[in-house]
Amino acid sequence: MFKQTFSSLFLVMLLANMHTAFSVDPAAEPVLELYMHDILGGSSPTARPITGLLGNIYSSQVPFAKPIGFTVPSNGVAVPNANGAIPTVNGATGLPLGTGLSGTAFAGNTNDQNQNGNIATQLAADGLGLGFGTITVIDDILTSSPDLGSQTLGKAQGIYMASSADGSRQLMAFTAMMEGGEYNDNLNFFGVYKIGSTMSQLSVTGGTGKFKNANGIAELRPLIPPGQHATDGAETLLRVTVHLNY
Repeated sequence: MFKQTFSSLFLVMLLANMHTAFSVDPAAEPVLELYMHDILGGSSPTARPITGLLGNIYSSQVPFAKPIGFTVPSNGVAVPNANGAIPTVNGATGLPLGTGLSGTAFAGNTNDQNQNGNIATQLAADGLGLGFGTITVIDDILTSSPDLGSQTLGKAQGIYMASSADGSRQLMAFTAMMEGGEYNDNLNFFGVYKIGSTMSQLSVTGGTGKFKNANGIAELRPLIPPGQHATDGAETLLRVTVHLNY
């Protein structure tokens, strides 16, 4: 009887030790929060479309284009898209609709709406979205709070590409380069950002310096810029919450 009781007690203790060894304490998971400012146009841009029709419009390589957008000159006639719509631009900045991480949010007017009240997808001659395939290079500022003028933590350098035909997805690949570190403290991110979604997730694919061997996920949430330090460009503000494992 004593031998059986001792064996049962030993088994309970062994299982308890195994649970302690293999359980993960959520509170111990390293979390890093960054605010990413993606700015198109204006006097201090941090992003530039370099390929695709929108990239050509942005860089003045199509007829009637201006450096920050698509404006038809006096007495000129705009060429409609495949769906018969005139290319839509932001009324304040002149940026082509669909450029950047905010999609149609920078349309600046209510023209070209579809039956759901949303801005209609601008189509190219092949019937795909006007922005499909556009690659944008970024050197975005990372700060400690939503205000653009708050403490700078580093830069997000890389690219994003319009990877869906309707322009609602951007494939992102960039490195967060931290300032002030003794070593080369960088984090690498890869994944799809969903325009209009309250939250998208990217993979943390590695890092250097104090982030060596790091992996995990990053949660990207779009925010409305607070406006204390306003920019004359079109800004997309993202809160980046990074959950790391080593």
